[in-house]
Amino acid sequence: MTKTWSFKRKIGTGLAVVVALTVLISAIAVYALNTVIASKDRVISENAQVLTDAARLDAALEWKVSAGRGFLLAHESDYIDKMKKARGEFHKILGQIRSHVDMNSPSQRLIDQIEQAEGEHQAAMDQVIALKMEGASAEAVSKGFSEKTSPRREVLNQRTTAFVSHEQSLLAEAKKAATDAAYSAMSIVIGMAIIVALFAVCIAYFLTRTLTNQIGDAVHHVQSSSAELQSAANQQASGAKEAAMAMTEITTTISELLATSRQIAESSQRVAHIAAETASSAREGDQTVQKTHDSVVSIQRQVDLIVTHMLELGKKSQQIGGILEIINELAEQTNILAINATIEAAGAGDSGKRFAIVADEIRKLADRVGGSTKEIKALIDEVRAAVNTTIMATESGSKAVDAGARQFSEVASALKQIIGMVKTTTEAAREIELSTKQQSTAVEQVNFAVSNVSQATRETEASSGQTLETATQLNELSRQLTRLILPNMSA
Repeated sequence: MTKTWSFKRKIGTGLAVVVALTVLISAIAVYALNTVIASKDRVISENAQVLTDAARLDAALEWKVSAGRGFLLAHESDYIDKMKKARGEFHKILGQIRSHVDMNSPSQRLIDQIEQAEGEHQAAMDQVIALKMEGASAEAVSKGFSEKTSPRREVLNQRTTAFVSHEQSLLAEAKKAATDAAYSAMSIVIGMAIIVALFAVCIAYFLTRTLTNQIGDAVHHVQSSSAELQSAANQQASGAKEAAMAMTEITTTISELLATSRQIAESSQRVAHIAAETASSAREGDQTVQKTHDSVVSIQRQVDLIVTHMLELGKKSQQIGGILEIINELAEQTNILAINATIEAAGAGDSGKRFAIVADEIRKLADRVGGSTKEIKALIDEVRAAVNTTIMATESGSKAVDAGARQFSEVASALKQIIGMVKTTTEAAREIELSTKQQSTAVEQVNFAVSNVSQATRETEASSGQTLETATQLNELSRQLTRLILPNMSA
């Protein structure tokens, strides 16, 4: 049936099939791209958000603990309000995290354990605060803080760490699933592209073979025509020459296109290399930030140790003050006894003079002891003031360290996002490089085919100079060419 088709119908049909296949592969590529984007968005909006909220949860917990310590040290009601505010923020963030995870999942159980541990820690903290408000000694408050609050704080930290580790593993699994989806989509698109290319080659080969056979038959009749068709053959040779010139221009254009494709491939390769270096630098930056975060956590522990030592120093100074009060009291009693002894010695006459001298010396020594105790007491008061100032400065430093830790966590999260985006850019650049190389190969094949067609055109031009044999053959050739170009017209 296709033997009766015209040039226009055959070429139009072939182009229509190629366009339909191109539209099909484009639709598949768009669907695959939307699937990959949806997977990546789910990873960013859910798993990464949970980890970010976990960092905020840890910051709120540190804020609450710092406020509790501040009240134990300074005994100011503002710290109680700050602690309540911090605890409210803690439960608010915990509720946000709960809304992002599935019900009846291990994450929900870990959140319940964190909430339970926080309640136990708060109950222990309330007991220590109650001791402080009842006027208990610093030793009792410190002992209650060490025995009740610190162990529950350690349990709370362990459960928070376990939750973060679990969510990080979930994030890694989600990233792997998204990457697998991307590779699957890529494989489907590449497979469809190969199928379309093979089908297009088959169509081109079929059309070329069919048209070549028909044109070859016509050219064979032209070669056997008589000398009477010399002018017509000359006209055909002129047309073939113009076609050869046009094919030469097409060959030049395709060569330029091939050079441009190669340049694009080289640029894509350089972009992929730069993106890989950027990803390496981002990973190194992430490691540096993590090390700095660990250093900040170590500094925070040292600050807590300094606060403990300051509390011990304050307790020791109170003990020294009590001992000085006893010494001062003994000095006053000694002074009174010395005065009484002097009075008794004066009443004893000459025999009591030496005893009076000794009593006077004892009184002077008691006076000096009393003065020394006052000076020591003043020094101890200064030491207490310095200890209180140091504790307040240490508390400010602890808050600064907490803020620094939160900022380092945010920087680490941002670096991880940058690493993910750079990885996506690297994969895209490599895909562009591969596509450009395939395009260059296809252009080279087209260039070779066009060169062959140009050579065939020149051969046709040379063969068109031969004359035709008889008018009968010319008449038959005209009918065949008419049926070939316009099959519906009569000969």
